[in-house]
Amino acid sequence: MNSFGRKFRVSIFGESHGDAIGIVIDGVQPGIPLSEEDFVKDIARRKSGAKGTTPRIETDEPEFLSGIYNGHTTGAPLTIIFRNRNTRSSDYRLFNDVPRPGHADYTASIKWLDFNDPRGGGHFSGRITLPIVAAGVVAKKMLACEVKASLIEVGGVTREEALSSISDVALPSGGRERPEDLSPSEIWADVLERTMREKDSVGGIVECRADGIPAGLGEPFFDSVESLISHAIFSIPGVRGIEFGDGFQAARMKGSEHNDPFDKVDKSSSLTLHTSVKPGKNGAGGINGGITNGNPITFRVAFKPTSSIGKGQKTFNFASGQMTSLEIPGRHDACIALRTPVIVEAMTAIVLADLTGLM
Repeated sequence: MNSFGRKFRVSIFGESHGDAIGIVIDGVQPGIPLSEEDFVKDIARRKSGAKGTTPRIETDEPEFLSGIYNGHTTGAPLTIIFRNRNTRSSDYRLFNDVPRPGHADYTASIKWLDFNDPRGGGHFSGRITLPIVAAGVVAKKMLACEVKASLIEVGGVTREEALSSISDVALPSGGRERPEDLSPSEIWADVLERTMREKDSVGGIVECRADGIPAGLGEPFFDSVESLISHAIFSIPGVRGIEFGDGFQAARMKGSEHNDPFDKVDKSSSLTLHTSVKPGKNGAGGINGGITNGNPITFRVAFKPTSSIGKGQKTFNFASGQMTSLEIPGRHDACIALRTPVIVEAMTAIVLADLTGLM
């Protein structure tokens, strides 16, 4: 459904072209300092406007409806909304008769008997991830660990490959900017420009790492750490795969290569045996048997190419009963993965806040 978590529970609502979208967060610790300014940095990381992203620009200003008093969380459910102001719903009328290939137009109409709101993708739109980012900001404030995600591949081109073809960039001030300091849209500019010329789209891979995770988190069998993170990550529109640690490469390894032998972190440590010993490497991605082992949680997420593309596609017209050629109008991302690292971070933080609350 539209809620996730037990002790730290989030419930999303709204549609892409409705009046507003938002989230209710239950289980928030009381007394956390919180203001609109706390959301600016993460919201900016998800914002559109850069090369390869949709030209639809929204203000994305958070409004608190409940759970805040005198600049601090109260412990009551925290409700945050974002107004939708820049909508062009006429772009989506065509999809009632000709559902977009790869999108949820068809399945949503079947599921909800054609009563769903199709404008802008409705409740299936990537815009609905904005409230998730907001919940992630709150979750991060409750965690002692650090969660960080970054884009490592776009259109089959790795970050290292893209950077190797870029020289230092001249700045208006006369200085130089190092390639590694560029934004993803700048790093993969060649891939994105070629894709946009072709009116097509590309996918990407995001890598996430959570440091400072204590050993012992996780509730096997069905609430293993991998299960909960995967559940949350697969809720993000466009996700097609996830792998932890060595991931799929583990299937090509021997046990002697994939196993993580234990080692004492600090030979002179006065800590207990359990707190001073960790696996020597991290092929398991920080998790054994569904329980955190003290190493960083590491995983990678595959995002598909954006379904809405301007390139002509042969598909079915349900009104005429005939095959037709579809060139999708509207404002869409050439690569949705560009804006997703902060969403992956948020989902991970939400899961960890919930797991920490369950201890």
